[in-house]
Amino acid sequence: MSDLSIDGSHVIPRHELITKATRSGGPGGQHVNTSSSRVEVRWNPGRSGALSPDEKARVAQKLATRLDGEGWIRVAASDTRSQRQNRLLAEERLAALVAHALHVPRKRHKTAPTAGSREERIRVKKLRSQRKRDRSNDRDE
Repeated sequence: MSDLSIDGSHVIPRHELITKATRSGGPGGQHVNTSSSRVEVRWNPGRSGALSPDEKARVAQKLATRLDGEGWIRVAASDTRSQRQNRLLAEERLAALVAHALHVPRKRHKTAPTAGSREERIRVKKLRSQRKRDRSNDRDE
């Protein structure tokens, strides 16, 4: 089995993943009571060799609510009746989680408001002012 690709530059070695199959609910009738089709994939980013120390810190900070007490990320899938398909789904979800956590947003550069947005702001202020002025005139009469 090949390693789990997160994005173009990061790959989780397969030996760092712990996969466990358990019984699951959902579709399958009596079959579901006898087969272990639910798959749980665990990975510890703090102990991984796939990430640099800065990336480990970023993942730990962004996924803090998903980490257990020992630093493991746990992703489960029980969508299908097939253990193999559920394992692939769980691995995809883990890769998406880690890719999202590793993403560094671009820094926003302040820009001046456009002429159109300034005009729209003034137009809306005048409308709001007129609406309030109309309300107060009704009470005076």
